[in-house]
Amino acid sequence: MALKKKPVTGMKDILPAEMQIRDYVMGIIKDTYKSFGFSSIETPCVEHIENLTSKQGGDNEKLIFKILKRGEKLKLETAEKENDLVDSGLRYDLTVPLVRFYSNNANDLPSPFKALQMGSVWRADRPQKGRFRQFVQCDIDILGDASSLAEIELILATTTALGKICPDNAFTVRINDRGILKAMAAHCGFPEESCDQVFIILDKMDKIGVDGVAAELMEAGFAKESVDKYLALFDSVSRDAAGVRKLGEILADVMPAEVSENLAHIMDTVQGSAVAKFGIEFDPTLVRGMGYYTGTIFEVSMEGFGGSVAGGGRYDKMIGKFTGMETPACGFSIGFERIVTILMDQNFEVPAQAGKKAYLFEKGVDSQVLSGILKEAMEERASGAQILVAQMNKNKKFQKEQLAKEGYTEFKEFYREAIKR
Repeated sequence: MALKKKPVTGMKDILPAEMQIRDYVMGIIKDTYKSFGFSSIETPCVEHIENLTSKQGGDNEKLIFKILKRGEKLKLETAEKENDLVDSGLRYDLTVPLVRFYSNNANDLPSPFKALQMGSVWRADRPQKGRFRQFVQCDIDILGDASSLAEIELILATTTALGKICPDNAFTVRINDRGILKAMAAHCGFPEESCDQVFIILDKMDKIGVDGVAAELMEAGFAKESVDKYLALFDSVSRDAAGVRKLGEILADVMPAEVSENLAHIMDTVQGSAVAKFGIEFDPTLVRGMGYYTGTIFEVSMEGFGGSVAGGGRYDKMIGKFTGMETPACGFSIGFERIVTILMDQNFEVPAQAGKKAYLFEKGVDSQVLSGILKEAMEERASGAQILVAQMNKNKKFQKEQLAKEGYTEFKEFYREAIKR
């Protein structure tokens, strides 16, 4: 069987030039989040299959890379269904592992707990630009805080990081509440048990438009009166905090006033305290596909890139499935790969780092000369400089060009008989 040089479909090798950008972006995200009081944690990439298939991950549960049982536990001859063969899988997001982590370690953590996670996740999805089967997520979550401060802090932290990474790209935070979604459906006469089906169709609004949503709702058997009233409701309110409050008045028969007031308060407070420049707008069509969201939901769209570059929301019932006691929780995730794709499409270059030098020595220098070269390099490294020590190639010009692409701006050459600068 011939060995294969290319990575598995949906995965990719990362070359030094891209890795430099990834490290830069990751550094900004991590430093920004830590300045907001978030603490780094890490969870295993392998998760129990029961946790991954608990009907909370939406369509992601169809995309799990499952892991076969091992040794005596793997009984192929008696297996009747797939789950008889598997007991774990690669995590498809960082939220499910976080909830298990918190449930297991809550007694050793402060309350509320502000978690920061950065790591790879895996989904057996169809690969496309900016989307891979293995990709990095950068998540922040606040566990144990039921107040709107959690949403406000998450939005401020995420937008601050995005503003530092992409200062020239306009972006907008779109925000909604699952309570408002359900109240709008109820107000228009949709049965409660049909809400999930209605929301799945509504979630296609960006792709198929109002007419497409209307047609699919009608095809699903919903009454024309309900469909017309529902779609007219979206056009009846503005996308600012005042529009949220107005919608709250319209839905007063099916929704407590505090739901709309809480969302309007979040919008007002974020706008009044943000450092980064961005827009925030109420989007009554925003659904978010994950089954675990219970309240506020949000996404970030960025100029020049289709789809969202960050998203999240409140999931107050998820921890209770592990502990038997509901714990408020809210999180925001940056689409790291999409941000990197945007920067690479813009031919972004990481700001020059002081002291990135290459020491190139001629083949055949004796040990005394080499020791002197390495000693000098060590002294510069101790002062904070980044020093590469390497033997000269025959094509020294090409070697320097390649190193320059990796950010080396200064070269020092060492020869057997004399030192040339």
